[in-house]
Amino acid sequence: MTHKISLLAALAVLLAGIPGFAQLTSADSLFVRQNYVKLDRQIPMRDGVKLYTVIYVPKDAAADNRYPILMERTPYSAAPYGEANYPKTGPGLNKDLSRDKYIFVYQDVRGRYMSEGSFEEMTPNRPGSGLVKGRQSRGQAATTSLDESSDTYDTIEWLLKNLPANNGRVGLMGISYPGFYASAALPDPHPALKAVSPQAPVTDEFIGDDARHNGAFFLLDNFSFLNYFDKPRTGPTQDYENVFAYQPKDAYQFFLDLGPIKNANSAKYFNRQGKIWNEYLEHDTYDAYWQSRNIRPHLKNVKPATLVVGGWFDAEDLFGALRTYEAIEKQSTGNTNKLVMGPWTHGAWARPDWSEFGPFSFGHNTAKFYRDSIETAFFAYYLKDKGSFKAPEATVFDTGLNTWKTFDAWPPKTVQSQSLYFQPQGQLTRQPPVQTNSFEEYISDPAKPVPYTDGIQARRNNQYMIEDQRFAARRPDVVVFQTEPLTEDMVIAGPINARLFASTMGTDADFIVKIIDVLPDSTKNPSPNPKGLQMAGYQRLVRADVLRGKFRNSFTTPEPFTPGVVTEVKLQLPDVMHTFRKGHRLMVQVQHSWFPLVDRNPQKFINLADADTNDFQKATMRLYHDAAHPSVIEFSVLRN
Repeated sequence: MTHKISLLAALAVLLAGIPGFAQLTSADSLFVRQNYVKLDRQIPMRDGVKLYTVIYVPKDAAADNRYPILMERTPYSAAPYGEANYPKTGPGLNKDLSRDKYIFVYQDVRGRYMSEGSFEEMTPNRPGSGLVKGRQSRGQAATTSLDESSDTYDTIEWLLKNLPANNGRVGLMGISYPGFYASAALPDPHPALKAVSPQAPVTDEFIGDDARHNGAFFLLDNFSFLNYFDKPRTGPTQDYENVFAYQPKDAYQFFLDLGPIKNANSAKYFNRQGKIWNEYLEHDTYDAYWQSRNIRPHLKNVKPATLVVGGWFDAEDLFGALRTYEAIEKQSTGNTNKLVMGPWTHGAWARPDWSEFGPFSFGHNTAKFYRDSIETAFFAYYLKDKGSFKAPEATVFDTGLNTWKTFDAWPPKTVQSQSLYFQPQGQLTRQPPVQTNSFEEYISDPAKPVPYTDGIQARRNNQYMIEDQRFAARRPDVVVFQTEPLTEDMVIAGPINARLFASTMGTDADFIVKIIDVLPDSTKNPSPNPKGLQMAGYQRLVRADVLRGKFRNSFTTPEPFTPGVVTEVKLQLPDVMHTFRKGHRLMVQVQHSWFPLVDRNPQKFINLADADTNDFQKATMRLYHDAAHPSVIEFSVLRN
């Protein structure tokens, strides 16, 4: 959820470093003024709360030339405010949409920026409010069952009645938190809502999105993000200040010095002012707070066409894109529901160019390909009856081959299951282990946590999701297993499951599992990179995730480990689409800290918010690989 400003403003920031940008934005700003009329309105909801809404209407809109409405609802500002103030880019969310012309609508959601009301994190969907919304549309007062779906419904109803040049069709899109608001419009939708694109949508914050992953608290991002987002306000405002000053030079050392997470509420930092921060820490299990904010169970009988978009390198909401598509697919039979997964970081498909990332080149502008081939055509077809939309069910990028692939289902149906077992001497084989009482033993020390990235970083290193993992493999508290060089290409498509057998002398532990593509030890390695870097032996991270061990059997009812007792721990990693090339190796690394991306586990069965300095303890860990305890990773491989 690190989009802190509207997408229009974000695109201007991204473009600012490009030579000639001043001339480009001047031309774009002139285009907006010449072709659109800007309207600022406060739209009343059914309970009387008014939501600030910025509208751009094509100047040639008329009774005989009507346009559909394309909107974004955001907690990150619908600015610029004031009818005389036009954006430097836009007004559409991409240049082609702007030229194609829609009635563009941007709205500050309830309780944010210039809108009235109180903000609630991930406003829960309230089932059964569809009839209430319907009665409201027929003029009967109803103030119950308020949620983001009802606010969207009321907004659409007002727009249809008060913008005479609309064609009666509405589309909705958004990235990150605005992606959640796109998803939240799908339950009990307004009949005029015809096309919705949740992009990197925040979906289930305890299980896999921004706040926690499988119960483990994502410290680095939330500390920084909520410093801005969680600032209390007294009423509508055009801007928010930070809660506290925060400019670290070395994030690893900063958070190590901070100590237990309770110290973040000292007078120097949140000082108990962060409502959402406090909620995140107070709700340490998957209780009603988190469950009510999980939009997935409500994505039933979805009527609008949906286009779900995500990035394989999205450090925030990779889970959200995959699981939103999955939830709609399972619960909305017959709905048009498409998935696009590209080689992108969070929202990178909205950038002017995304042809490379870190040391890896993709060979073409993947962002432009997506917009030209899929996004623009999607809205034109469903909102204007223009052209055709024949996108496959799933359009996904193979991060090992740097090519797009299409499937009629995701995960693909043409796969076969495969397992790789941990063995002594760091081997990884298709054969189950035959040894008895075989294990790796090592010490996990919260005072010296395994870093999530190499080097000194002031903020989150966005490239950690493809980073060379040799820095971690050298540590004694990271266990490494790898295959022999592959004799043929191996294409993994879909989720990866890890089933570990482990023991700890503590009563809790985090388990981080990393899937890695090890490039050959050859200077003639063919993998392209635009930086001229030596890639021989590069241990490329393909996928990783974390499980807080006390949630190994239930996210609602945590259980302590019994010290020294071998225990089964299961973890599902988010999907991949990656070809491990012939001559490469597949490596698995297992570790118990991922700092400061994830806050340190005290390795003691205790609520995170209650832990003191003396609660953090070393623990002797054992990871087993014998006939009775066959630790394994399981995945699906595309059949030839």
